Amino acid sequence: MKKLIKEYLPVFFLLVYCGLSAQEKFTLSGTIADSGTTETLIGATVYIKELQTGVTTNEYGFYSISLPAGTYTVQISYVSFGTVEETVALNSNVRKNYNLTSSANELQEVVISTDKPKADVRTPQMSMNRLTSAEIKKMPVVLGETDVIKSLMQLPGVTNSGEGSSGFNVRGGAADQNLILLDEATLFNSSHLFGFFSVFNADAIKEIKLYKGGIPARYGGRLSSVLDIYQKEGNKNEFHVNGGIGLISSRLLAEGPIVKDRGSFLIGGRTSYAHLFLKLSGNDNSASFYDLNTKLSYKLNDNNNVYLSGYFGRDLMNISSSFDNIYGNTLFNLRWNHLYSDKLFSNMSLIYSDYYYGLTLDYVGFKWDSGIKNYNFKYDFKHYVNDKIKLTYGVNAIYYSFNPGEITPTGSDSAINPDKLDKKYALEPAVYIDAEQQLTDKLTLSYGLRYSLFYRLGAQTMNIYANNQPVAYDDDLKIYEKATPIGTRYYDSGDVIAQFSNPEPRAAVSYRLNDDSSLKASYNRMAQYLHLISNTASPTPLDVWAPSDDYLKPQLLDQYAVGYFRNLKNDAYSIEAEAYYKNIKNRLDYIDGADLIANENIEQVLLRGKSRAYGLELLVRKNEGKLTGWVSYTLSRSEQQTPGRTPNEIGINNGQWYKTGYDKLHNLSVTSSYELSKKWQFGAIFTLQSGRPVTYPNGQYHYGDITVPSYGLRNENRLPAYHHLDVSATLTPQNQKGRKWQGEWVFSIYNLYNRQNAASISFRQNEDTGTSEAVRLSIFGMIPSVTYNFKF
Repeated sequence: MKKLIKEYLPVFFLLVYCGLSAQEKFTLSGTIADSGTTETLIGATVYIKELQTGVTTNEYGFYSISLPAGTYTVQISYVSFGTVEETVALNSNVRKNYNLTSSANELQEVVISTDKPKADVRTPQMSMNRLTSAEIKKMPVVLGETDVIKSLMQLPGVTNSGEGSSGFNVRGGAADQNLILLDEATLFNSSHLFGFFSVFNADAIKEIKLYKGGIPARYGGRLSSVLDIYQKEGNKNEFHVNGGIGLISSRLLAEGPIVKDRGSFLIGGRTSYAHLFLKLSGNDNSASFYDLNTKLSYKLNDNNNVYLSGYFGRDLMNISSSFDNIYGNTLFNLRWNHLYSDKLFSNMSLIYSDYYYGLTLDYVGFKWDSGIKNYNFKYDFKHYVNDKIKLTYGVNAIYYSFNPGEITPTGSDSAINPDKLDKKYALEPAVYIDAEQQLTDKLTLSYGLRYSLFYRLGAQTMNIYANNQPVAYDDDLKIYEKATPIGTRYYDSGDVIAQFSNPEPRAAVSYRLNDDSSLKASYNRMAQYLHLISNTASPTPLDVWAPSDDYLKPQLLDQYAVGYFRNLKNDAYSIEAEAYYKNIKNRLDYIDGADLIANENIEQVLLRGKSRAYGLELLVRKNEGKLTGWVSYTLSRSEQQTPGRTPNEIGINNGQWYKTGYDKLHNLSVTSSYELSKKWQFGAIFTLQSGRPVTYPNGQYHYGDITVPSYGLRNENRLPAYHHLDVSATLTPQNQKGRKWQGEWVFSIYNLYNRQNAASISFRQNEDTGTSEAVRLSIFGMIPSVTYNFKF
């Protein structure tokens, strides 16, 4: 590892040094915001026409570019906003803030056009998709609720395990391999009601970025993707309220100034009330959720801003007053932005994240609690060296506290004895540095290094096994089983049980063929130290997170990607095509008959293997006109292999490669929006996917009166193909001039032609005929809904 750093860092600094110029330069810097709400804009473009170079704003709307002295034409643009063009004389450092006008409002005289989505052909960033809240709100979704996660499913390379499933899968990776960030805080469960809704309130969201590859070095800890979501800051000028009333859930959000032009607040909430209808109909069961989003921002002066953001959400389920289930996330983040100079921007964050799961079974007489907490310190810097080089570097450290489970009796008459699995602790520090450098007019590089460490900490008693193998193999029966510990070892609080370190280099390159097209390539090395203990294709709230140790080794990923990007007909159309290959070491799988719930010694049912995923992604967009939208298609394969540890062992699936539970050979999505008039807008989404891999019985045997099925190789069968069509219509009544109240009606139908997609297929013996039969479980048929959205 030291050898790698000695070889890598000199090259890094040599490239940076070569990009520095002795010519005197001055800096143009400032912020870019929405003129109507004062909300800063992430990823707005500042383009210098004469030099054909530019820069984009960071997560807080700040930009900086250094140029030789002279007079320049500066063009400011952002998707769905007007474009501002201005002449700037740069004879000294200039601080200049810009306000852009939304295309939904009346454009001012300085606005010369409206920017639109297009393929990014200039920067080396690839495998990244960006969605604004406006784009998401145009998509028809289930139960009339705008849903961030379901919107991601319309992008290439993104799937999930089916209707009613939690989480999502990216490029053949597992759901636990996605890093989900809300205002930099980690979310461990992104779903409400077991996948029916996501935890994200679209009204509170500013922008969403999904990194599938080419992941910058500032991100770490997961292998497949990073979903980075930032909440709005709140309007610093005026008080506004918006919300929506639907058949199943409603939402309300308020924002306004604390001190005009300096401070603002945002607070929003959602709740569902399906349980009320169930009670009225005499149904004893109920399921509901609620969540709260909040954010405070304050500008201390031109160089300092502070933010406090939070999220709190809970799901509540009750079955016949005997089964209570409560789970959800709690997040807080205190941030300080500081501008050291016109070229150096910093952000310090103190973050708290808590995922809780609680279960009460009154008929058994016990309560079960589990969860995971983390405390995260981050200090990030963005250094705009000149117009050719931009550096990003920083440090962060995450302290984890895992509660695998605690069981307590609910009353004096309970037969359950209290029990508590040992808590687990870990520390994950990291440092990183990233550079984006323009070598020529056509060639741009991005390169960086993340160095991560992981310490598994006490206090805990750890088992010791013969040959350090917690899983035994019965050579006669050809099966794996739990090994018997030969002893234990106690680690006191703060003692290091196991430790790991991994250099994680990142590199990407973009070669611009012309002004409208480019070729890109990227490489990622990433390490993941946390494992989701689950044997289901889709995560459930009962799943438990576990840290790496001597038995659960960190997962390591190498990902390679190449792509072609092109804009056509003056950016009216865009094409993005990418091919990727991923290789993962130390991927866990479970022995047959593994018991995962409340297992104190989870290492006794786990085997280490490897996985791979590869595919081709295509995204074609129509960016302007009355009809807009995109078509995405993915051809991919996701496989896993767990060979035997010795020549005598058979491994899993006889040591052969087998499909993972989230392998989807074909994935097609067509997303469209048609603006018939200012009053009527229509949307439609068509989805077609290969069925999820499953394992069916390939025979049966009889034991007395009992018929027992026998199963073949893992995941060698598939569910039927999955497809459905969703449509929506939005009616916006013509508002009288000057009227503050604005409203719209959204009518939608999920699964228009009532396709009964199979969530699972089970096999049973027919009571009348005695023959075996397959039973399909479908969750959603056709679901109409209506929502009234308003703002004032």
